[in-house]
Amino acid sequence: MSTCNHTDTICDVVPSALGCEECLKVRSPWVHLRLCRICGHVGCCDNSPLKHARAHFEKTGHPIIEGYDPPEGWGWCYIDREEVALPDQTPQRGPIPRFV
Repeated sequence: MSTCNHTDTICDVVPSALGCEECLKVRSPWVHLRLCRICGHVGCCDNSPLKHARAHFEKTGHPIIEGYDPPEGWGWCYIDREEVALPDQTPQRGPIPRFV
């Protein structure tokens, strides 16, 4: 059972990019994408070289992300370090670029 107190911050968002915003700018690969459910920022996961989703959380304090690539539908709270139920799944805006 979730003990997270941050689920009231979850919003319907529009993804900010068709991949990790920062990785696309510097042409860095990512493993999976995470979507900020407060503002829509798309960043790369902690297994990616540059960990932009976590950096976004550390900069903004936005705690809730959604597993976004492939669309996974689960949520995570960085503050409480636990999975959270999301009210819905964010649709992708288009094909996600792939890096090899």
